[in-house]
Amino acid sequence: MTKKIAWVTDTAALLSPDFIKKHNIHVLALNIVFEEGALRETIDMTHDEFYDKLKNAKAHPKTSQPAFGEHVALYEKLKQEGYDCAIAIHTSEQLSGTVLSAPMAAAQAGFRNYVIDAKIGSYPMQYMLELGLELEKEGLEPEEIVEKIEAMRGNAELAFIPASLEQLNKSGRVSGTAMFLSNLLNIKLVIEYNKEGGVEVAQKVRADKRAKKAVIEKLQHAIQKSQVKEVAVIHCNNLAGAIEWKKELEVQFPKIIFTPTPLSACVGVHAGEGTLGLTWVRE
Repeated sequence: MTKKIAWVTDTAALLSPDFIKKHNIHVLALNIVFEEGALRETIDMTHDEFYDKLKNAKAHPKTSQPAFGEHVALYEKLKQEGYDCAIAIHTSEQLSGTVLSAPMAAAQAGFRNYVIDAKIGSYPMQYMLELGLELEKEGLEPEEIVEKIEAMRGNAELAFIPASLEQLNKSGRVSGTAMFLSNLLNIKLVIEYNKEGGVEVAQKVRADKRAKKAVIEKLQHAIQKSQVKEVAVIHCNNLAGAIEWKKELEVQFPKIIFTPTPLSACVGVHAGEGTLGLTWVRE
């Protein structure tokens, strides 16, 4: 008998409301912690409100995983609704404790769940959910679905250009000296996820144009390995910049679909408003 599977993720994926509704995805909200307390992404504030608060905040906010009680409550709800199990796809363990909390929360609720460390954020998490939903339709068992999703994680890549080294400095990711020199010399960082799910500086270049070129070269390298059908042009409250870059990329890569896609506010805390990047999953 086919198991009734619940699909769970967090706001690092920043799924569209339409996608959540269509596929009945259960989303746990990551927290942005301002001086007055924690606000849940997409629930307690819109992205516009977040960036307004970020500009005016006296103390730089921090980020935190969903409250453990919310985790437990979700699994208790899924149990009551007659689900047999859940498959939870969460952002990288190296960046958030959500992956580690998920099995403990499910155990407390007496509910079976399969937890996948996406080792990345944003669009690739949606891709993993889409693959899982397709495999579920085909009648695969949860263990088989998890195995296939984990097998394709290595095909996902994400690179971005932080708009603000000041934000990286405030959040402790970049030293004050490095920030000063970077501003003085117009140095741009290209940051990417590594295969272990950590974030690292891939390149330091002068000027935005060279930084974008470095990200595009990463995409070109990926295409040489295997097909890339879709690329998300990711941004932190910079839709105009994402659309402009999309138009340029469509000329260079006419066979690829480029879609402007907002990043989680948790990225905005560290990378700053205006950040741009690309993310994709190789076939």
